[in-house]
Amino acid sequence: MFIKQYFEEFELNSSRTTKGRTVTETDIVLHAGQSGDFFPHHMDEEWCKTQPFKQRIAHGTLIFTIGIGLTAEWVNEVAMTYGYERLRFTRPVFIGDTVKVTVTIKEKSDYRKPEYGLITEKVEVFNQHQELVMLCDHLLLVSRKEK
Repeated sequence: MFIKQYFEEFELNSSRTTKGRTVTETDIVLHAGQSGDFFPHHMDEEWCKTQPFKQRIAHGTLIFTIGIGLTAEWVNEVAMTYGYERLRFTRPVFIGDTVKVTVTIKEKSDYRKPEYGLITEKVEVFNQHQELVMLCDHLLLVSRKEK
């Protein structure tokens, strides 16, 4: 779905939550192939049985990708990603876990070009137990309404 939400229309502390998505073994294998990250933590089930979590864990970058992908239910035609900051992986995600994302408008600020403003969204990824597994700030460059 396409929308137009201008800088002035964003409300601080407003939030939205996405639908869930279950992480599969196929996700992990494909991500390893695309990223080149074949560390045993993700790929070697037998080795992982000797480690603290006793099972394979999803790549942090995979959870970031899935999490951000879940937030793309709508496309804002007057905004674009400016970057991500403060990325943290707070808990492991395992095969079969279901993640969902809550996005909260954290900050609004001016940008060096007056026709834009910067929105900072707090992105929080939770597993099916409502445990935080990843968080970051998403910086969004948004057009201001024409005057």
